[in-house]
Amino acid sequence: MKRSHATGLLAVLLIGLVIGFLLEIAFAASGAPMVVPPATLPLTLILLAVVVVSLAWQVRQGSRRRALRRIDPFWAMRVAVLSKATSLSASLLLGIAFGIVLYILTRSVVPAVTSLWLAIGTALGAALMLTAGLVAENFCTLPPDDDTDEPGGTRA
Repeated sequence: MKRSHATGLLAVLLIGLVIGFLLEIAFAASGAPMVVPPATLPLTLILLAVVVVSLAWQVRQGSRRRALRRIDPFWAMRVAVLSKATSLSASLLLGIAFGIVLYILTRSVVPAVTSLWLAIGTALGAALMLTAGLVAENFCTLPPDDDTDEPGGTRA
């Protein structure tokens, strides 16, 4: 599995921004109320970020040389895939939240202020979840081998 790169995450973020903005425009054109993220969404995103980092921390502790117990490689791979999925989905949610914020700020008549703060809170929660996913990916990498005995870098 390859680690996440900024270009892929930015592409997903831009796709989410376009989706969020166009979704709001479509709802406004049809006369439906605008999409407002619920107040529990930022809290849920933060909780998911904590869970992913704690799982990845267990993998990191098990991958050290002097680990007390050996870690299951299949479980470690599942945690690594979960961390990558977390970073990608958080990037999409961050883009959607930015699209909603952009829609609210570009209107001549600003909707209720609470909808703006809920969208900003969702963006902050998604940014924290994106950061947690990237940190968890870093935790799931193997440490470099210390096979060199001499400062010159020749292997024994």
